[in-house]
Amino acid sequence: MTPRAQRPAGFDLIPCILPPHILRAIVERGTPKQRAWALQTLAHSERMRGRRELLGDIATASAIHAAGKQRTVFDVKRGARLPGTPVRSEGEPAVKDAAVNEAYDGAGATYDLYHDVYGRNSVDDRGMPLVSSVHYRIRYDNAFWDGSQMVYGDGDGRIFQRFTKAVDVIGHELTHGVTQYEAGLEYADQPGALNESFSDVFGSLVKQRSLRQTARRADWLIGAGLFTAAVKGEALRSMAAPGTAYDDPLIGKDPQPADMAHYVNTTDDNGGVHINSGIPNRAFYLAATAIGGNAWEKAGKVWYVTLRDRLRPKSDFKAAATLTVAVARELFGSRSAVAQAVGDAWTKVGVL
Repeated sequence: MTPRAQRPAGFDLIPCILPPHILRAIVERGTPKQRAWALQTLAHSERMRGRRELLGDIATASAIHAAGKQRTVFDVKRGARLPGTPVRSEGEPAVKDAAVNEAYDGAGATYDLYHDVYGRNSVDDRGMPLVSSVHYRIRYDNAFWDGSQMVYGDGDGRIFQRFTKAVDVIGHELTHGVTQYEAGLEYADQPGALNESFSDVFGSLVKQRSLRQTARRADWLIGAGLFTAAVKGEALRSMAAPGTAYDDPLIGKDPQPADMAHYVNTTDDNGGVHINSGIPNRAFYLAATAIGGNAWEKAGKVWYVTLRDRLRPKSDFKAAATLTVAVARELFGSRSAVAQAVGDAWTKVGVL
């Protein structure tokens, strides 16, 4: 399908898995060393915005038509010059470096979900090679899609572990690429929160499919395993219970609302894109668990078609709710249990 929007004007920050409010909490409460690297990470995300926009346009202009997965993992060797030295390519055996293998496998699991379930040919639907760079900078606490490739930090080792450990993080960030080529949701306010939410949805589905978990058995956590044992928290976000993922003296308490009654009006985080995404996240969780079975098959199909065909750069929560209900009716019938579950989910979170 021809992409409608590759570089939405509202994409003011590079989409990263780690919410800026966690980094700001570390700046306020951390040790001098912790404050230094948190400030560095925040500043670096700002500097990367121009690179993401430029590479997003270049990748679109030079789209490669190809068949099958094409993965390459590079080692930046704690530097910042991307992509780095190639260390594993498609079809090659595993290496000794865990981060390399995790990036390779996670990219493959994400490709497989989109290809095998939704018939999509890579991130851009044109066979885009999946490029990943690991060991980015020193103690870098983040992972991101820069417009043309994935980049992973190793974490500081005290608060965060390496960012390749969580396959849902990989699926999340690669889905920012899918959104870039499809709906182009502006990265601010409710469109930005939807951008983050769709990435959480498909990141979770990558994990669930990899683990062969039904909707009822899944943990619905995003980034489980990223925190070290020193942090009081189980993940970056909980789709089932937004606002409960962590509560720690250093990084603070999870600020996500679970419904519109607790919507957070803020100018931080591009209008709360990582915060208010908890509302549509919970809507998907409620719909998927009500439908039952494998979440990627029915609820995931509804969300994917909505992202691919219906949403526009400025779509808000109400638009997403209305459109997912409409797509559910078209795919499964106007009186189907799927359509009913989708409508009920958005009603329960106060959007409809």
